[in-house]
Amino acid sequence: MAKDTHQSLTQKLIPKDEIAAKSAEWRLEGKKIVFTNGCFDLIHPGHIAYLTEAASLGDVLVIGVNTDQSVKKLKGEHRPINNEFSRTQLLSAMFFVDAVVLFNEDTPLELINSVEPDVLVKGGDYRIETIVGASETLQRGAEVKVLDFLPGYSSTAIIEKIKNY
Repeated sequence: MAKDTHQSLTQKLIPKDEIAAKSAEWRLEGKKIVFTNGCFDLIHPGHIAYLTEAASLGDVLVIGVNTDQSVKKLKGEHRPINNEFSRTQLLSAMFFVDAVVLFNEDTPLELINSVEPDVLVKGGDYRIETIVGASETLQRGAEVKVLDFLPGYSSTAIIEKIKNY
């Protein structure tokens, strides 16, 4: 991998304790910040469609990614399939992703409050009332959006297909 390519990937990986300052910098530049989060275990076309739509809602896309420990707690002992290094590298390689931040907590609330996004995005079957950070985001006068999933794609379905192969 070319040195400058590797550097641009690692520059997108922002430590959780630095994201508030980076977000403030983007706001000073007049940029609209979009935030979403998830495990992003096995990247598939559904993720790409969801993330490109999320990115189109603003100038900067920040993705909160569950750590391996957090994924195990949420999805079970056999997850994640891909470790956090692999997952963050894949997301960082996407040209429309501006920042990737790992979080270990049960929910991304602390991270959302640090970023203070202009648009908080979740996908699929969520309702605004059930989205972590939605009430705080709305109270700040920002937006919360639920985007449709691309039907037929999920990491769990891919894992099941492999198991039954």
